[in-house]
Amino acid sequence: MADAAPRLHALVEQLSGAPFLLRVRAWDGSQAGPPDAPTLVVRNRRALRRLLFKPGELGLARAWVAGDLDVEGDLYTALGLLAGVVWERDEDARTLAEALRDPQFRAAVRGLLKIAGPPFPPAPPREEVRRTGHLHTRRTDRRAISHHYDVGNDFYEIVLGPSMVYSCAYWESPGSTLEQAQHDKLELVCRKLGLMPGQRLLDVGCGWGSMAIHAAREHGVDVVGITLSQEQAAYARKRVADAGLTDRVEIRVQDYRDVTDGPYDAISSIGMAEHVGAERYLEYASTLHALLAPGGRLLNHQIARRPQRDESTYHVDAFIDAYVFPDGELTTVGTTVTQLERAGFEVRDVESIREHYALTLRQWVSRLEAGWRRAVQLAGPGRARVWRLYMAASALAFERNRIGVNQVLAVRTPGDGASGMPLRARTWNRPEDT
Repeated sequence: MADAAPRLHALVEQLSGAPFLLRVRAWDGSQAGPPDAPTLVVRNRRALRRLLFKPGELGLARAWVAGDLDVEGDLYTALGLLAGVVWERDEDARTLAEALRDPQFRAAVRGLLKIAGPPFPPAPPREEVRRTGHLHTRRTDRRAISHHYDVGNDFYEIVLGPSMVYSCAYWESPGSTLEQAQHDKLELVCRKLGLMPGQRLLDVGCGWGSMAIHAAREHGVDVVGITLSQEQAAYARKRVADAGLTDRVEIRVQDYRDVTDGPYDAISSIGMAEHVGAERYLEYASTLHALLAPGGRLLNHQIARRPQRDESTYHVDAFIDAYVFPDGELTTVGTTVTQLERAGFEVRDVESIREHYALTLRQWVSRLEAGWRRAVQLAGPGRARVWRLYMAASALAFERNRIGVNQVLAVRTPGDGASGMPLRARTWNRPEDT
């Protein structure tokens, strides 16, 4: 009998203790659930075994990346409905232990085992990172950056569009184009840094060179951009040459810890600090502080997580760590500010732009979906599915205030206290300057 979907739908409700508002279609053609809801397609029993052997987020991600699970209909709606079952449940191990003592819960697990087939764990998809060695050494950081950024420049062109900026844009309105919003973000960073002709800017984690090119072309500064990605560096150097800026912009494959040619008048770090790691953050902040001239400014643009009541229970997002940003760690904005000030900085401004990242991510997802065939040809189906899930789920996380993103402006204030900052707060946003 074709009854896998009704049984699965009932078991999910039994396990979660709440109505499951997605429709389910199973490998045997059976369907169950609200007729007008997005459909969770369970292509085979292997998807269930993945969930049984790695309950929660990682098992779901493995099934998605391998193509054992899919969604038909609106992906955001589907992920929002799944969030209550997977991401927004209490992940404390004691809660699971208590659940396993519940006879009804154990019965549901046994029912799932009967449907899942042979009781052995499927191998993880090849896109999953196999971690070796200590975190955040120069070698492991290079490997982690390569995993994420060396997917292929052509692939990123599909997702990011002509701006080739892989960080949160700054939207004047939801109706702006992505290109205009990314231009406005780069310009906002330059204004916050107070860039003037003849100054030296260090762009840490320069990506494909967009910030370096914008700062040199629009503000007349000399720029050193550093990245750990060989592919990014080659692409950025070509863009610099095409823009006629080789005398103003230098792109290096270099670790921030190995930069020794300070002082710089300003430093931009846009979407890079998430890779540093909690145990290395003070070293990161101190290194950048030492590279700045007295009065120099740092603009640190960084994703932040929400604080927990018990910080000792914090764990890195399993899917992101295994498939997207290996060894990446998010901290709270309060911790970031504290560490920057411990390193000697004076923090002068913090701007949350959380909603802006949700808008940006939705644009990236739309571009990926529009260029899906080409993206699969370039990166493979598994990697393309990783990026679609990661960006859509991240958009929802920003919209629901599960994570945020902040621009922190800090100054290496000299001993006489002359910060060089304007008396009027945020004069870079004055209408007469736009």
